Amino acid sequence: MIPTSTAPRLILASGSAYRRELLERLRLPFDVLAPDIDETQLGGELPEATALRLARAKAEAVAARAPGSVVIGSDQVATLDGAQIGKPGNHANALLQLQTMRGRRVVFHTALCLWDGRTGTAQVENVQTFVTVRDLPDAELDAYLRIEQPYDCAGSAKNEALGIAILERIDSTDPTALTGLPLIALTGMLRRAGFTFFQS
Repeated sequence: MIPTSTAPRLILASGSAYRRELLERLRLPFDVLAPDIDETQLGGELPEATALRLARAKAEAVAARAPGSVVIGSDQVATLDGAQIGKPGNHANALLQLQTMRGRRVVFHTALCLWDGRTGTAQVENVQTFVTVRDLPDAELDAYLRIEQPYDCAGSAKNEALGIAILERIDSTDPTALTGLPLIALTGMLRRAGFTFFQS
């Protein structure tokens, strides 16, 4: 394992406050650099492929600005019946999303890429989360949105906040994946890259 004093620079390639807060749990020193990439889905691209491509593109874009660093890239794509559900951006779109999703199961693909600038290699993984949304009336969905305003969240539901009240069930191998950064997968990747979390 790499001693903390000689560990490479660790960078989170994200502008997301949610991902930054999750990474802080690991108590590793890290910097944050927002990637500047086009996140448009390619024609005919499957949701999992979109998430994996964008996670890697984010990591590589930041790695190019910080040679020798270890960079974490992540991206999330929500799907209903195989169709992608993006970030709503505003209240009307968010309400429409929740109306469409209520009583149904949504699949969240949270892709992770750890780019090692020391070797030019990448570890990638997609963690799926299956979320069942409660069948709630429009008035409750509207009230939730006015309180939480989750317009920057795919699927319009912040599970780490009041959005948990509109969810009926969450099935995942990693409870942090739905928030946007799968820490179980990430700690495995970091260990393989030589990082340690516990020192006696």
